[in-house]
Amino acid sequence: MKNITFAVEDEVLDKVRVVAAQRKTTVNAIVREFLTEIATRDERREQARRELLELSRNSPGRMRPGARFDRESTYDE
Repeated sequence: MKNITFAVEDEVLDKVRVVAAQRKTTVNAIVREFLTEIATRDERREQARRELLELSRNSPGRMRPGARFDRESTYDE
């Protein structure tokens, strides 16, 4: 694990310290969690997209082109 140094406004740091105390964690852990979230966001989005496409491919429900639903037939079934 690498250490990094960055600057943050005093007021912001004070507020984050309060949040960390409320969560019973550290500012360091909050920053680490945030950076991990940013680093993995695209990967998670892509994984969700792949899973959705897989679900749609394997779904037993199929619609013919131009198919439309009407209220009566939907409630009749």
